[in-house]
Amino acid sequence: MKDTYSNIFSFNKKILSKTIKVLNQGSVVGLPTETVYGLAGNAYSKYSISRIYKLKKRPKLNPLIVHYYDYKKAVNDVIFTKNFFKLYKKFCPGPITFILKKKAQSKIHPNAAAKLNTVAVRFPKHKIVRTILKKLKFPLAMPSANISSCVSPVSAFDVFDEFNNNINLIVNGGLSKIGIESTVIDLTNKPKILRPGIIDIVKIEKILQTRLIKRPYSSKIKSPGMIKKHYSPGIPVLINQTKYDNKSAYIYLGKKYRNNKNFFSLSSNSNLDEAASKLYKTFREIKKRGFKKIQIAKIPSKGPGIAINDRIKKAAN
Repeated sequence: MKDTYSNIFSFNKKILSKTIKVLNQGSVVGLPTETVYGLAGNAYSKYSISRIYKLKKRPKLNPLIVHYYDYKKAVNDVIFTKNFFKLYKKFCPGPITFILKKKAQSKIHPNAAAKLNTVAVRFPKHKIVRTILKKLKFPLAMPSANISSCVSPVSAFDVFDEFNNNINLIVNGGLSKIGIESTVIDLTNKPKILRPGIIDIVKIEKILQTRLIKRPYSSKIKSPGMIKKHYSPGIPVLINQTKYDNKSAYIYLGKKYRNNKNFFSLSSNSNLDEAASKLYKTFREIKKRGFKKIQIAKIPSKGPGIAINDRIKKAAN
């Protein structure tokens, strides 16, 4: 069944075949994942990779995350570690990305890895993208399906808003459940978090039985999410706001201001998982309503709140 948009399709056997065909030809497609929607192409193809960078207007020094069905499909491309298998067993498939050393014989195109000797790899959980990955003979380079530095998409219609008909095929898999990008952990040396996500540092430290290094910024960009300006809704964002200016959109937790059309609650009961899932959707809604500025109240810096604060801080840059 086809949706009302000319290039958005509901998933079925016919669209699965069409998606496989388009990807085999080197073109790119918009696909759902449990985190956000991705712009997917053959990670082994120079043409596909250059198409992704061009569509996103993405800096070439910012590597792409390469998505696999399971670790067995990645065995020829990256070097696994003991810590990788500990985390893989607990969290995969799921919203976690691993920075691993690239094998010399890897077919991943150098441009996908920004010509580094490391690769960011992920094993997504969303059943649609897993069905597609299982059928392919190559992994998918798949950054978020948005113009670089802008808000990530959490629906097929968000992807259309970003690229219109410049993508021939967008698969509609409903709203992304998690709503923010994956946790990124560098396992090439002592484990360190490069980008916080819904799987927080406490959970990872418990599995690895070690303290992690938290280093979100570095002179060398080893993964997505390390550039200081990111996730921007296209209007100014002010964080940790305690006083409303009577004209901006105001994002907060709770239900205190629920009858005011200028106030947007990320969660009426202050649930941080729900808040994360609604953040980008709320950013887009505010922009569409014509607000010129966003004020955001203080968000607790614990659990998913750490990832939310990472995103809004970069949106405010």
